[in-house]
Amino acid sequence: MLRLTEQANTTEMPVIGTLLLPMETRVKSRFRATLDTGTEVGVFLERGGMLRDGDVLRAESGEWVTVRAAPEPVSTVYCEDPLLLARAAYHLGNRHIALQIGPGVLRYLHDHVLDDMLRGIGLNPIYEDAAFEPEAGAYGHGHAHGGHGHGHHH
Repeated sequence: MLRLTEQANTTEMPVIGTLLLPMETRVKSRFRATLDTGTEVGVFLERGGMLRDGDVLRAESGEWVTVRAAPEPVSTVYCEDPLLLARAAYHLGNRHIALQIGPGVLRYLHDHVLDDMLRGIGLNPIYEDAAFEPEAGAYGHGHAHGGHGHGHHH
């Protein structure tokens, strides 16, 4: 098994394969996985980080592997009204939700309770399978929580 022990965020080195990982796995520092080539790997990184789409991991033996964010069930809100979008972000953040924020868009791991809450303030969340890249947090930590604060998905 290939042991991946170092993280970089550059793609200047040749890679031997890709790890397609959901957010739940990308916040872990130690796990086993399989590359797209079928090679089994063990990931052993410093605690407290989060792997991002495009990060590169180095094996003890010198090989490099690219990390990709796997599509997963998410709710996405598109909104042209910045005040309404800010209100939605406030309410989701108040529930300690891992949240991806972009121009005119919010995304979180799918949760019908949160979808209903946002419909109540005038938004229309859509369900889709997409890569999820939440904000790292106010202090730069990679740790993120899924769902609505109690660790399971709906």
